[in-house]
Amino acid sequence: MKAELGRTDAPQPEELRIAPMLVSDIPEVTRIEQLSFSTVWPPNAFHNEIKDNKLAHYFVGRIGARVVAYGGLWVILEDSHVTTIAVHPEMRGLHLGERMLGHLIDEAIARDASWITLEVRESNRGAQSLYTKYGFTVVSTRRGYYSDNNENALVMWAGNLKGEIYRNRLRALKEALSAR
Repeated sequence: MKAELGRTDAPQPEELRIAPMLVSDIPEVTRIEQLSFSTVWPPNAFHNEIKDNKLAHYFVGRIGARVVAYGGLWVILEDSHVTTIAVHPEMRGLHLGERMLGHLIDEAIARDASWITLEVRESNRGAQSLYTKYGFTVVSTRRGYYSDNNENALVMWAGNLKGEIYRNRLRALKEALSAR
């Protein structure tokens, strides 16, 4: 445990650069997808999202040249929806997923969304905790949503993204994350 805490070779979270996903990123994104989820999107789904879906906004997080995280968002008028978010298993614990989530929320706000939703596995307490930290609350359950094991999905929602209270919360969370 002490060896883990004292690692000096571990990349620092502030090295993460987030940029729009390119077609050339899809092989690395697909690899992270396969390592992260039991049911995966095929590569052509990512291709269609970034090339054909005008409502979709997908991003990759890089440390150096390596894609280590990705996330996607749909924005439809005032509604935004996180479609996917993942971090390479070797890079977890560095708050990269939190940085990607913050970026997706910023993108939703920049595109004039008033609220944001997502689905999360009922068993994924870590992700639920992160989403709650960013103001999401459970609003419903989708029974048997995940086809691999028929697990329920919790639908989580955060509203009033344009409001001063939410923006202050978001700013404080980002400042705390940057201070790490």
